[in-house]
Amino acid sequence: MESTRVDTEGLPTAEALAPLLPGGAIRVGGSYSVHESVLLAMTMLQAASAAGAWCAVVGVPSFGVEAAAAAGIDLERLVLVPDPGDQWLTVTAALADVAQIVLTRPLGRVVPGDVSRLSARLRQRGGALVALGSWPGADVSLRVTRSEWSGIGDGHGFLTERRVTVSASGRAGAGRPVDADLLLPAADGTVRAAVPTAAASGPGRTTPVLRPVAVAS
Repeated sequence: MESTRVDTEGLPTAEALAPLLPGGAIRVGGSYSVHESVLLAMTMLQAASAAGAWCAVVGVPSFGVEAAAAAGIDLERLVLVPDPGDQWLTVTAALADVAQIVLTRPLGRVVPGDVSRLSARLRQRGGALVALGSWPGADVSLRVTRSEWSGIGDGHGFLTERRVTVSASGRAGAGRPVDADLLLPAADGTVRAAVPTAAASGPGRTTPVLRPVAVAS
């Protein structure tokens, strides 16, 4: 596993997320918090996985392999531990030794000492952590602040794509939050930057009405 690690000071991330991250990449030794959206967290892994990095997912049973493959994640370099129980932090720390990006869902209280030890291990091994939920001292926290689906008319039709605004904030509120409009997902299942509404309409084109729909992210 170690022979396939990506040796770089910054791990690549999806082009759509680059404007939300300092330097446009995932910092080696860094930690990132993604609130509520499994698809957004999955997108954090995609580019590094495509570049040959090992990825691990701990405590996220809704992380589906079919969706991961469709997102471009290399399943041959993906370790899944859907139900680590109360050993989730131990499992996360162990996988930080062999995977360059570890996605974990915190299932209990995380104390500063645990965060410091895990951060030191990530720096030593050249990895990074993505937490699905809150994480103390996260370099960047990503949160979907606005969500609209398109494709449903007056009570009929099919959902086609979801336009969201993702807000990124730094440690302890340092600096102003940065926002980006994304298609999460687009109609073809990919995640990419959303074209501004005016540009998408263009002369003689009609902008589709986006209606809020309460569905799982």
